[in-house]
Amino acid sequence: MEELLVYAILLYEELITEDEYNKRLDELFLNTPEDNELLYLEWETDMKKAIIYIRTHIDYNNLDLEQFGRILMSKLKTAYVNCPDIKHFAGRMYNLWENLPGNIQNIEPFWTLCYADDPLSWGDEEQTRNIYEHMLNYYKD
Repeated sequence: MEELLVYAILLYEELITEDEYNKRLDELFLNTPEDNELLYLEWETDMKKAIIYIRTHIDYNNLDLEQFGRILMSKLKTAYVNCPDIKHFAGRMYNLWENLPGNIQNIEPFWTLCYADDPLSWGDEEQTRNIYEHMLNYYKD
């Protein structure tokens, strides 16, 4: 469910498309067709309802933070590379941070999403990029 939570949050923030979400959901379901939660999501065509379902059926106390973080940073790296305007990217990252589960918002690398854009207020784009790149590579082996 960690992966679907990442996809749900990114879909809500419009950082991925519905097609991308649906493609990954289909792959997960085909790998484990006996999973009732995935079956429910396969049938749910209302994206808002699907996002709510995922967010309310996750066990946040047993969330695999490393798996969640690796998937999230991988997807964010793609968004970062494809977004030429660092200010636009930074604004979206703060909104993303606000939508993360409360129990992980203050844990690195997720906490970085809250403050990485601070240097932009004094025009230091390079420092902001360095902070984001450090965050995006947090799980690099």
